[in-house]
Amino acid sequence: MSAKKVRDKWRSKAWYTVIAPSYFGNVELGSIPADEPEKLIGRVVEATLYDITGDFAHQYLKIYFQITNIEGKTAHTMFKGHEYSRDYLRSLVRRRTTKVDGIFNILTKDGYKLRVAVCAFTLSRIKTSQEEAIRKVMAKIVEEKSKTLTLDQFVQEMVLGKIASDVYNEAKKVVPLRHVGVRKSKLLMSVAKPQMPLQKAE
Repeated sequence: MSAKKVRDKWRSKAWYTVIAPSYFGNVELGSIPADEPEKLIGRVVEATLYDITGDFAHQYLKIYFQITNIEGKTAHTMFKGHEYSRDYLRSLVRRRTTKVDGIFNILTKDGYKLRVAVCAFTLSRIKTSQEEAIRKVMAKIVEEKSKTLTLDQFVQEMVLGKIASDVYNEAKKVVPLRHVGVRKSKLLMSVAKPQMPLQKAE
């Protein structure tokens, strides 16, 4: 392909500003080129919580947003999922301690289904019965939250640490804990908007 053809191909593309949902303050996530705006629908964009809050301590948390509609040169998104960075997750692991994992499928008040993975790291090794007690606390709090919160509210509490804080305060009565967090989540489907295609994060 000649250099001129490559240049022409790029010249025909317009740039669209991708913004986070309103519950993340409509923060700009970057720009994406496209020759037709329809081709952007369904694309998944990765950002960090630091990109949204400006707080350097939030670099460890990756968030995925899916483009849902285009208005002019603006691409609007919805929350698709999040996860701890691998390095951060690795840094939490210590010898002679226990990592307790709980994975739950929940339904928000407004009909969105999510898979949520909560993790807790203890100060020392614990018994299986104590692990089960912590997991019960995780399940109770995550399920109670999902019944009373909309997707927007649940995502905010999950990503900004409110759910983890509530789990920590309850679970530390079982054993002393070093860290509690929602390490990963994924939007599985929307009952409210079944026509919205939920593609895999790339």
